[in-house]
Amino acid sequence: MADIIDITTDRQQAIDAGCAVLGEGFPIAIPTETVYGLAADATNPAAITRIYETKGRPRFNPLICHMSDLAMAEEHAVFDPVSRALAEAFWPGPLTIVLPLKAESHIHALATAGLDTVGIRVPKGFAGELIRAFGRPLAAPSANTSGKISATSADHVEADLGGRIKLILDAGASAVGVESTIVKVEDGKLRLLRPGGLPASEIERVAGQKLLRSKKASAAIEAPGMLASHYAPGAAVRLDATQIVAGEALIAFGTTKVPGSDDARIVLNLSRDGDLAEAAANLFDYMKKADASGAATIAFSTIPDEGLGEAINDRLRRAAAPRE
Repeated sequence: MADIIDITTDRQQAIDAGCAVLGEGFPIAIPTETVYGLAADATNPAAITRIYETKGRPRFNPLICHMSDLAMAEEHAVFDPVSRALAEAFWPGPLTIVLPLKAESHIHALATAGLDTVGIRVPKGFAGELIRAFGRPLAAPSANTSGKISATSADHVEADLGGRIKLILDAGASAVGVESTIVKVEDGKLRLLRPGGLPASEIERVAGQKLLRSKKASAAIEAPGMLASHYAPGAAVRLDATQIVAGEALIAFGTTKVPGSDDARIVLNLSRDGDLAEAAANLFDYMKKADASGAATIAFSTIPDEGLGEAINDRLRRAAAPRE
């Protein structure tokens, strides 16, 4: 089983232990403000291979590379004016920008799935400190089995991957609770590849332009979280539930009671106050709790498709998609 170090007890010990395992070429679980990541040296092909093997992740699905700051990011990617403005406004934070990869970058092609672009993020807090101490970018998808519910606590990671990794660094529950928003600038136009923890309206405010959204799923996987089926629990997922069938799990939102909820196996409410930030922070944890209840189906109340609701609904639609 993995060793678990509480970073609030000894931050330096956590950094030293993390750097030691990373330096050996093995992935570790690290806390970020979005979700927990399965991090490894983005310049080491053996380490990156171990990420894919640990998660059971398809190798055509690229990994986000996490940097300590904008200066480190500039060593590996080419910034256009719009991307630079977004980086300066929102890093560190829950925004990933897909950028052209510099020819001299040491990020290995396994991390980018062979693309000539790289998704880059600068995380807040401890993760940034760890990267700075390690001195190299960390490739870090979410710390969970591929396609399943993302981890927002060290306990989630231990239950899923604890037998497959050496170290989990524990910082408590993730503050944001959903993965980063991913954007890409093409010919001066800004495209949303994945909604996430930074609302689109905030990005549009800084960029001075509307985000372009794809009308249908693209066959090309340009960034994480673009697979049609993703974030899936063991149970089936039903959206926009207006009535509950006896024995279903209900994940509600707001104060409106869903008929039949008294016969649900378990009832959880993402936010009784209708707070989308609270709902996002609770989403994956509540999905795991509902799944553990033994219900064959998890029914979700309707969630507004605005602000962070766009990211929540994106995750729910992928969780509800047909599974191969």
